[in-house]
Amino acid sequence: MFKKVGIKVAVMVNLVLLVVMAAGTWYIVDQQGKSLESQLLERGRIEALVGAKLIGKVMDEAIDNGVFSVKAAFDQDYVPIPGFEPAKYHTQYDAYLDKAILAMEDEFLQDDSVVFAVAVDVNGYLPTHNTRYQKAITGDKQKDLVGNRTKRMFNDPVGIKAARNLEPVLQQVYNRDTGETMWDISAPIRVKGKHWGGFRIGFSLEKTQQAKSDLTLTLGAIMLGILLLSTVLVFIIVNGALAPLTRLTRIAGDLADGRVGEKIEKLSQDEIGQLADVLERLRVSLKAAMERLTRVK
Repeated sequence: MFKKVGIKVAVMVNLVLLVVMAAGTWYIVDQQGKSLESQLLERGRIEALVGAKLIGKVMDEAIDNGVFSVKAAFDQDYVPIPGFEPAKYHTQYDAYLDKAILAMEDEFLQDDSVVFAVAVDVNGYLPTHNTRYQKAITGDKQKDLVGNRTKRMFNDPVGIKAARNLEPVLQQVYNRDTGETMWDISAPIRVKGKHWGGFRIGFSLEKTQQAKSDLTLTLGAIMLGILLLSTVLVFIIVNGALAPLTRLTRIAGDLADGRVGEKIEKLSQDEIGQLADVLERLRVSLKAAMERLTRVK
């Protein structure tokens, strides 16, 4: 298929480069993807810890200022709010938290990867959801399920585990009732030294995967650019290095045809130079033999 040695060598070198760079790109993408996911989740863990501290501080200060008592802060006499399915509830402290922590919770949503950031008590009761989940009731059950999620009891397996967790940080996969799948990262909230519940961060898996995909595309594009550049350079370098062979091939053809008058100069010390030296000795020998034959005639 390829008639020139230079092209054959260049193609083989580039094929090897392609394999090596493909393997290298896969390894870099895999390692960087894991590192990126780890960094994103670490950010979520920090946010959960900060949120838990802030909520605990707000409630401690409310108790200190006489807004409500310690007993009221731990109120579990959930009063149903009529007309809602799933059910919604009031407690002795939820009206205050609506004013005191809403803006604070919403700040966490400045991070595009955060879907929600909320405080829940040990039973999964969520007194104050983020503003984006406190939309006006429409009467459409599916729309309201997504748009108005405040004052509900989130006591599904993931929710109750997050609410009752006592470890510094708990990371779970959360299949939300809206159909989304995400990381649920939570940290315990303590009020007056007693475990009150947990601060939950919903961390988007989609955003995490998108970030990894963007990284893959970026690295892939860089590696493709390097491969294309190296391909061109290999062709130029290999063909340049083998160019003397073209000259020697022509000279060998002249010798075969009896043209022995042109001196063959040795232009390098490598194998090509050695070949030129051999051809020069051959030329001299042929010329001498041809001169002897001419004298005999």
